Amino acid sequence: MSKLKSICVYCGHKEGDSPVFINSAEKLGREIAENDIKLIYGGGELGLMGRVASTARDNGAHVFGVIPDFLVEVEGLLPGTDHKIVKNMHERKMIMFEEADAICTMPGGIGTLEEIIEILSWARLNLHRKPIVLLNLENFWSPLVELIDHIIERGFAAPELRKDLILVDRAEDVIPAAQKALDDLSCDTEESQEFEERI
Repeated sequence: MSKLKSICVYCGHKEGDSPVFINSAEKLGREIAENDIKLIYGGGELGLMGRVASTARDNGAHVFGVIPDFLVEVEGLLPGTDHKIVKNMHERKMIMFEEADAICTMPGGIGTLEEIIEILSWARLNLHRKPIVLLNLENFWSPLVELIDHIIERGFAAPELRKDLILVDRAEDVIPAAQKALDDLSCDTEESQEFEERI
């Protein structure tokens, strides 16, 4: 059994229109800390990203943020966390992926949508087998799931695309779902080692 040691959380730099988003971000931060898991996130202090990271930090988790230099002045650097300042978004996403054992996506904007689509694409290309958990708070991601089903139905993707997504409705279900998926995988470490050369 492989213990989940780190998780990358994708989410918005805004807080959205529902207190459920904020409360769930803080709940996830506590769950990460209580399970002694390292948080990998996009750096900064704002929005749901800041809520997850600050709560995880305040509860004793190791928090590692990755942020492009041009966003530092906009989003800030969260005190009391480790961070890496990079040159561009591509480097940011690569480092976040490499540092994480699993991926969780909370509600967010276009950047968050891009991240989850890209990580799904990489999975379909057999570039990784990391668990991908979609935290579908208040059915926020249901339109995306419907679009994926539509793409499959119209013959542009295999049914396995849908199976790559692990849907949960509550923050407290994220870690157990990721851990179960990790346990079910026969992990091939060479896939991750070769990823950067193949992308």
